[in-house]
Amino acid sequence: MGNIFQFKQFSVNQEHCAMRINTDGVLLGATASTAAPERILDIGTGTGVIALMLAQRFPHAQVWAVELDGPAAQRAALNFEASPFADRLYGVHSDIFHWKTDLQFDLIVSNPPFYINSLHNPDERRKMAKHTDVEFFTGLFAFGKARLQQEGKMQLIVPIELREALSTEANAVGLHLVEELQIRSFADSEVFRTILTFAHSPQALRCSSFVIYQEKAVHAEGYRHLLKDFFLAF
Repeated sequence: MGNIFQFKQFSVNQEHCAMRINTDGVLLGATASTAAPERILDIGTGTGVIALMLAQRFPHAQVWAVELDGPAAQRAALNFEASPFADRLYGVHSDIFHWKTDLQFDLIVSNPPFYINSLHNPDERRKMAKHTDVEFFTGLFAFGKARLQQEGKMQLIVPIELREALSTEANAVGLHLVEELQIRSFADSEVFRTILTFAHSPQALRCSSFVIYQEKAVHAEGYRHLLKDFFLAF
């Protein structure tokens, strides 16, 4: 796979990025939403693809993108500068827990590292990108609690196995699971990912589902419709 991934309105150079563009990221970028967001934050932006997708979808929003890994942060910044949304995208090279900001956000998103308690990858940069412990999520929710506007939303894409643990961690700091989008490869497959939406105020949980493939190597119509404004193939 080449380093350049061409979208309809922007391109993403993935050179020097430990984590490349993947289905999880583009699904979050295409679905994450809240009412008329003015400030959006992407935590662990990697190549910057989610931030770029959100900048395209919300033309009046300013988008901040925080990345701990130095080469990835630099690459994301270059991708931002080369995009039509450069004046509304702000790359930050920092550990999110050490980032000093007074900003409040309407929408916070993350495609976080999630292989909790699994065998760690010996490549240190991929390890940092793909592994974490539950304390990471505790800190992430505490950050969200402090930095979300009162009506704001925090949305994460994670394996379905983490759903209950993350709901518990969020509740512990005063955030509540209010929406869930369960993702399947095929209509008859088990759920393997979920996009969880958290908010300050408890609400009745709204749950929906999404299917990626109609059959092997054929994307479902819903997937094609969701990404038609982004992917050249659609």
